[in-house]
Amino acid sequence: MTDTAARLAAALAGRYRIEKALGAGGMATVYLAEDLKHRRQVAIKVLRPELAVMIGAERFLREIEVTAGLQHPHILPLFDSGEADGLLFYVMPFVAGESLRDRLDRLGPLPVAEALGIARDAAAALTFAHARGIVHRDIKPENILLEDGEALVADFGIALALVGVDDRLTATGLAVGTPAYMSPEQIAGAQNVDGRADVYSLACVLFEMLTGEPPFAGATAQAILGRSLSEAPRAASSLRPGLPTEIDAALTRALAKDPDHRFATPRELVEACAPP
Repeated sequence: MTDTAARLAAALAGRYRIEKALGAGGMATVYLAEDLKHRRQVAIKVLRPELAVMIGAERFLREIEVTAGLQHPHILPLFDSGEADGLLFYVMPFVAGESLRDRLDRLGPLPVAEALGIARDAAAALTFAHARGIVHRDIKPENILLEDGEALVADFGIALALVGVDDRLTATGLAVGTPAYMSPEQIAGAQNVDGRADVYSLACVLFEMLTGEPPFAGATAQAILGRSLSEAPRAASSLRPGLPTEIDAALTRALAKDPDHRFATPRELVEACAPP
């Protein structure tokens, strides 16, 4: 057990029993645990210590409380959150299925109907959050979980808590967002990022579900970011011939460099891909 896991286990003893690490990303590490009171498995996400210092416990817990109010069938709910021995954490249901990243790694490009169904669920969640003033800012296959034929969007809380600390994050080598899915305005460090950034990111995810790769690829993060800022996206049909022209047109619009040229909501993107 790592030092962080040992600290967490000791600090949460009596409430949760840490079983194992499920994975680690740029922002946090996820642990599988047992909720001792409710006798259920949960996933506990623990922020990286340097990130926790930048955000501060008060801000983190305040923003997590906001996202806890997002009750929607396609948003992964929040069970608990807090500070334990200096570690900032929040607790979510353990999803027994897989992430969209897992599915893409296992199967490659998905059938069009399946890809659009996943995108539709994610779009419903994002449109709901946007109507309440909450932008996700880090939509990617890892943050879309799949269970029983449904898609759940996870991790609204971290990105919201990070708003306003982007400059300090950059200095440490961390960033809000993932290069292959970040909108141009996020890459440029814009302070007024709105829901259209999530429209762009969802379009990147849908593009990857259909073709097996995101719109902009590169050997390094900097190469991907540079192409995202300067190059027009490839047509999805150039990688997967036979895709409906409506999908090509919708993805091209959603991937516009200028947010004003994109769809206003994620739901509009998906509806444009599969008109009645």
